[in-house]
Amino acid sequence: MGKVIALVNQKGGVGKTTTCINLSASLAVLGQKVLLIDLDPQGNTSTGVGINKGDIDVSIYEVFAGEKPISDAIIKTKYKNLSVIPASINLAGLDIELVEKSREEKDFDKLTQLKNHLATIKDNFDYIILDCPPSLGIITTNALVASNSVIIPVQCEFFALEGITQLLKTIMLAQKQLNPTLDIEGVLLTMLDSRTNLGFEVVDDIRKFFKEKVYNTIIPRLIKLTEAPSHGEPIVVYDPKSRGSEAYINLAKEVISRNGNQ
Repeated sequence: MGKVIALVNQKGGVGKTTTCINLSASLAVLGQKVLLIDLDPQGNTSTGVGINKGDIDVSIYEVFAGEKPISDAIIKTKYKNLSVIPASINLAGLDIELVEKSREEKDFDKLTQLKNHLATIKDNFDYIILDCPPSLGIITTNALVASNSVIIPVQCEFFALEGITQLLKTIMLAQKQLNPTLDIEGVLLTMLDSRTNLGFEVVDDIRKFFKEKVYNTIIPRLIKLTEAPSHGEPIVVYDPKSRGSEAYINLAKEVISRNGNQ
């Protein structure tokens, strides 16, 4: 049965989508069967693995809307072992739609939708990676309910811990009320500029705060990592010998190791 991991941080610009794309692709390179689900209305994860938005017939929106089964939304990418469920701009209004329906039905069914859909396909994958929107709304709550664990990307910059307290409260609330087995898979340090002392000071602060939950791998700030998605390629394809590619392969190895997979 596949492990479902949500990448969550309500702050934008922390490398969340970049990590979803490149962690998923790196796990696939290492022989894991991976499904990447784009839950962000911007759809950058979808395009980052080479999906043309004009070619999308079924997105995760149609699944949430009850129009299509989740199996119909899965697209095999051109990369071995990597499939994706794309997002569409319609997701932008989904939070409001689900709130309205939840009020009408007076229950929490709308918070467990994604979990119920994933139950029908989990056995087909080793890992299911969820790219959550930069907010703590109903879509993100669905992701937390559906997931076994979360990865929190934190950028190595000033104010890195700003907002983390609220995020942790949301995770704890999901644990208490909706998903008692939800765990913090790990905390990933991203966008490290090795030319400045500040970046390393933030690394120390994050490690003191999260302790053993922090991955050994740190993702560097690199132009190649920002270029790759515009070509519809993960970094392991765009520049396989780069430091960015090496970092994400190492991260994927850590994820596999923590989960006892070979």
